[in-house]
Amino acid sequence: MDKFRRELEDFVRGVYEGERKVLVFGEGPLHARVMLVGEAPGEREAMEGRPFVGRAGRNLDAFLEGAGLRRDELYVTNAVKFRPVRISKTGRTVNRTPTQEEMRIFAPWLLREIALVDPQCVVTLGNVPLRAVTGERLTIGETHGRFLAAQGRPLFPMYHPASVLYNPSLREIYAADMRILAAWLREHNI
Repeated sequence: MDKFRRELEDFVRGVYEGERKVLVFGEGPLHARVMLVGEAPGEREAMEGRPFVGRAGRNLDAFLEGAGLRRDELYVTNAVKFRPVRISKTGRTVNRTPTQEEMRIFAPWLLREIALVDPQCVVTLGNVPLRAVTGERLTIGETHGRFLAAQGRPLFPMYHPASVLYNPSLREIYAADMRILAAWLREHNI
């Protein structure tokens, strides 16, 4: 994994020459049975250099715990490895959705990371990682809560944990999807 990280750092330096991109790499056991893939780091993640440590990460941790899953047994990463930002109307630097170009640039790296970790199941959190892993224009709204196949393994699409923060009506849907995932993992002894 160290070699992967060094090569990705070199690649990003070359593509974004003259820009300072803070990369946030995945973390967790190298051969974790389950891999969670988010969209991209946010402000807190970029500051700490770890995926899912901000509000969305705390929300994710609570849902995992509620479903009887332990984050320290999972590998957690993002489809895009740096924080995509824009300047708001008030002049603040805020998060934005990764562009198609950013997704295209990082997709091969994500697929390589999946192959290195070799999980028995990949869980995508949001549209960006769903599309990066499948290479298709699928949406979470049409695929969440059911298993698909991608990269030669089961794929379970879920809403991004931040979506529940902005749309509380998704709370029960998210919890139900997490229960489906946990039951499937138990049934398959994963």
